[in-house]
Amino acid sequence: MRKLSSKLLKLQPHCYVTPISALQGDITWLRPQDICQSPRLFPLDPPKAHAKQGILGDCWLLCACTMLLKNKDLMDQVLPAGQPQWGEQGYSGRFLLHFWQRGAWVEVQVDDRLPCIDNKLCFSQCLCPSAFWVALLEKAYAKLHGSYEALWAGQVCEALVDLSGGVAERWSLRHSTGVREQEEEREDRGDAPPPARRRKELKLPQAVKEGCAISCSLHNNTGGVSEQWQYHAMSVLEWRDVQTVAGETECLLRIRNPWGRRCWSGAWAENGTGWKTLEPACALDLLSRTQQGEFWVNMEEFLKEFDEVTVGYPIIDGHLQSIYTGAVLAHRQQARGRWLRGQSAGGCRNSSSYASNPKFWLRLGEPAEVLLCLLQHDPEERTMVPSRDGTRHGGTTPRGVRGLERRHQHAIGLHMWKIEKKHLNLSRTLNRAPCASTHSHAYEREVMLQAQLSAGFHLLIPSTFQQGAQASFLLRVYSSSPTTLSAVRMREAVAPSSSEGEWETSSCHGSWTPGSSAGGSRNFPSHGQNPRFPLTVTYDPGGPNVRVTLCQNCSESACQAIGFHIYKVLDGGAGMSLDQEPVASCVPHCYSQEVSLACSLRTGAYTIIPSTYQPDCSGHFTLTLARRIHRKVVQSQESLGSAIQEVSYISLMRC
Repeated sequence: MRKLSSKLLKLQPHCYVTPISALQGDITWLRPQDICQSPRLFPLDPPKAHAKQGILGDCWLLCACTMLLKNKDLMDQVLPAGQPQWGEQGYSGRFLLHFWQRGAWVEVQVDDRLPCIDNKLCFSQCLCPSAFWVALLEKAYAKLHGSYEALWAGQVCEALVDLSGGVAERWSLRHSTGVREQEEEREDRGDAPPPARRRKELKLPQAVKEGCAISCSLHNNTGGVSEQWQYHAMSVLEWRDVQTVAGETECLLRIRNPWGRRCWSGAWAENGTGWKTLEPACALDLLSRTQQGEFWVNMEEFLKEFDEVTVGYPIIDGHLQSIYTGAVLAHRQQARGRWLRGQSAGGCRNSSSYASNPKFWLRLGEPAEVLLCLLQHDPEERTMVPSRDGTRHGGTTPRGVRGLERRHQHAIGLHMWKIEKKHLNLSRTLNRAPCASTHSHAYEREVMLQAQLSAGFHLLIPSTFQQGAQASFLLRVYSSSPTTLSAVRMREAVAPSSSEGEWETSSCHGSWTPGSSAGGSRNFPSHGQNPRFPLTVTYDPGGPNVRVTLCQNCSESACQAIGFHIYKVLDGGAGMSLDQEPVASCVPHCYSQEVSLACSLRTGAYTIIPSTYQPDCSGHFTLTLARRIHRKVVQSQESLGSAIQEVSYISLMRC
């Protein structure tokens, strides 16, 4: 196990260099009982259970760990209670942890040998030096991602989701260059997007303030910082409204720095001028709450100094609570899909191939608040196998999935249209503005869309910005009332790709009834009794432009020989004559559940006659018509978000 643990330090090869490689020769692997006299998972003093960052730049993970200390149910999910500890009967030197990955809880088992320098932990630890839950969780998370080095730099929102199975959002407190002008221009045109997750203030319903997991990040050195830092994340532990001596309301936030030391010199630092505006008893009470590495700021200072906020949704009795309304989103659905190049990777709405993206029905029985989450991943990143308890766990040779996720991460987005009935005219629908959508395609692992929806059917289309970008995805839906989520099953034409036009598909049902509509093939004079279906061709760009599929609705063992003919309707509205030759035929008749034909037809009117080979054979069938139609690219001007900036920051602290 010592050899396996050593491999956990560093990926080979790696695309960047971190200080871990320089320190590797100094590191030894020790068990907790070799580090202190009385090791335990959690300290007796709860405030001392917070994490303290070491030489590894994973402040983003440690901020997410703060959420577990606020929610015992989540802590027990990630680190199951009752595992034998040091000095207890049954102790084996191994611990079991769970992390949420792509819709399932993953089981990770690690031994308790931990990396040390000079006999002290060199990576993360608790404020209490004899408590080891943080160090063990960090090791298990490193194993899940391939190495400790793979945890260098990341997003708090991703760690929050992995530790809770819930949802987290990133809010930027800064406007990017040119963004404001673009939004104002779109408002003037009347096609402004839904509110973006870019905010100039931090507002949450009172009902969710205590349950939220809130983190704040800096991207550059700020005036309130007493040391040089950038791309660093901290945790917001408390949110208090207090009255000043002048009778005004002041909003104060207690923030914790994972470094475990105070590095703030603003007005509300320990000896700052802000405290003089409060009653002495109030000021003393708030200052007494601060532990090692904690400090207070007011809301004005917070919005000025920090660049980004991450908010993890509260989880109450296993249910998500909306950070917009406070409503409990007690109903959950999820579905999986893939973007495949040449088939279902249609790109954004700027592309004429957008309609080929995967599509889903979302049905609501009554109006509801709905939260939709689109999570992308590479299907080859990790092998998942069932665990003993029905969850899933990683294989014994985890790969460096974090590096793979970064390398293959696409800009993704989600659009939604309200459909009056479940009879979809896809072309007309997509040429309308969506009823809700993500602000832009974003280079994030997961994007969110929150909306208040009316009852009925809604069409969901997840997409990448670039056409042909391949990935798998998980679509999650949380709602305040019951919903149904299902993939749209459409018999679409398989035809050569083209930069012009798209395929529109429609289906109709029919039956062959002996004595009236079961006329058989053209070998019999009763052929004209078969059902007839009109077909109008409006677009002939050259090449296949029509595909007809006939499917008999029966089991394979009960199949009859089936086929169909396509006749041209005579000019002048004279109808068609069975004496004329068909312009296209799907023959000979086949004993198959489904037959299909792709053909090239000139613009005009046609009639399709499906039939069994023998007359007077009863049966029911579905006829699916796919026609190529001319569709100009929607002038949606889909925007592409900028690449995300990860937070890490190295804090070299030789213990």
